[in-house]
Amino acid sequence: MTIDKAVLMFAGFMVLVSLALGYWYSPYWFLLTAFAGLNMVQASVSGFCPAALVFKKIGCKSGVAFK
Repeated sequence: MTIDKAVLMFAGFMVLVSLALGYWYSPYWFLLTAFAGLNMVQASVSGFCPAALVFKKIGCKSGVAFK
């Protein structure tokens, strides 16, 4: 799996989990959804993503967006 795919999967997972937690437990969990969205926008503009650094360190192959 490439870093790009891992980052997309992780972001999607975080959005789905935070939506479920916000629906069933507390609306404050929607802040995690907002953080994930803001991080995706920031990464698309700057090319820097903390999750990409983590996936690189655990051995994922370089992708097109994150190397």
